Amino acid sequence: MYDVVLLVEQELSEPDAKRVVELHQDMPDPVKYHVVVPCHNAEAGVEASISALGTADLYGPGLVDQREDLAEAQKAIDSEAKDCTGRSVQRLRDLGQQAEGGISHDRPIDALTETVEKVGGQEVIILTRPHIVAEFFHLDWTNSARRHLGVPVLHLLEHDETKVQK
Repeated sequence: MYDVVLLVEQELSEPDAKRVVELHQDMPDPVKYHVVVPCHNAEAGVEASISALGTADLYGPGLVDQREDLAEAQKAIDSEAKDCTGRSVQRLRDLGQQAEGGISHDRPIDALTETVEKVGGQEVIILTRPHIVAEFFHLDWTNSARRHLGVPVLHLLEHDETKVQK
């Protein structure tokens, strides 16, 4: 089995799924894809924003009252991320591939590293929208993954569905 870990920023589109599968069509071993979708932590994001503004002392106690709302927001975020993962995995399966996936609340590169170690991943594919500034300064997921992992890392830009359908 040749295990490929996919770190996707958003749902894997049909053209992207086909492109990923085509990369491995001549593999002598069966390929299994492991899809990782990072999921944002609503509460941590709000607390970080408030702290960054230097207003944590003014608004910190009020955040306690918002925890229930944040918990509801997190459920919605998690639900959408799980749906995104399920649709991405199904697109790969529809192409006759073995695939599984999950969401992670960890930093994307930590989740990627953990998944590669867990499944014995031999290759990583990162699919993102263009992030020009992060890529220029080598702060993007791909450069970070290459620093942390001892496997080949390929960065693909996601297809823009609006352009593909025209």
